[in-house]
Amino acid sequence: MLRYVTWRLISLIPVLVGVAFIVFTLLYITPGDPARMVLGDLATDDMIAEFREREGLNDPFLLQFGRYLYNAAAKGDIGKSYMTKASVSSELRASFPDTFKISIFAILIALILGVPFGIVSAVKQYSIFDSITMVFAMVGMSMPVFWLGLLLILTFSVHLRWLPSSGLDSFSAMILPSATLATQSLAIITRMTRSSMLEVIRQDYIRTARAKGQRESVVILRHALRNAMIPIVTVAGVQFGVLLGGAVLTESIFSIPGVGRLMVSSIKMRDYPIVQGGVLFIAFAASFVNLIVDILYVYIDPRIKVQR
Repeated sequence: MLRYVTWRLISLIPVLVGVAFIVFTLLYITPGDPARMVLGDLATDDMIAEFREREGLNDPFLLQFGRYLYNAAAKGDIGKSYMTKASVSSELRASFPDTFKISIFAILIALILGVPFGIVSAVKQYSIFDSITMVFAMVGMSMPVFWLGLLLILTFSVHLRWLPSSGLDSFSAMILPSATLATQSLAIITRMTRSSMLEVIRQDYIRTARAKGQRESVVILRHALRNAMIPIVTVAGVQFGVLLGGAVLTESIFSIPGVGRLMVSSIKMRDYPIVQGGVLFIAFAASFVNLIVDILYVYIDPRIKVQR
């Protein structure tokens, strides 16, 4: 297992290099001068030229990219913000806790509700509960996040005054943004759980377990659910990675100073080091989540452990 984890961590290196190259290329060819955005419209040509020379923006593309990779690998330095002059690492460390809190809370909501809903829908296929659950799942997958967030704010903050509409300084403040962020993941996990359970409960060993006289709850939870967990865990891991990188709209709507909002403001100001560092950080987080999911496979299905 240690060998496998080490190999997976090493395999992250080309992934991160590839992501860095793509992001670096896109930002390089994007119209707009970061020097002009940082210094403002009143900056003179000499000031702009000095800024570009100091930040290395006049160097060729490959030289800039090579210097970025060298500083990141050898010094752990992924740049400094053009606007605040603070290191990108410190900016991300300050913003990540808020993003992580609403993401972990959102995936817990999606799992706690989605898995039971999917199990019951599969066991009671074509029932009224199944039909209603699938309708809500389709609505949840199709509903725009920004519209849902604004609707929840109008309902629970403006009219009912039950929950705060912004910030993340208390548990009650986490409810609305986490619920907004969890909606699509909840719908996807519900549908995947139902699909996986329907495939499993039709297998011969499920009929054998019932023929032995075991309780229906034991058949469903111990035999069926455990064998249906692989695709569910896979989808949950993918969704958690998406939540970590896809909280941009949610953080903007609820005024949460997370990584997504930091990147949006950096894109507007052409603060390229923050954008590059944020994308790399999200790519690493998503890859690390996938590694954890692969490790969980071994404990869920013993056959995978034999293969490893």
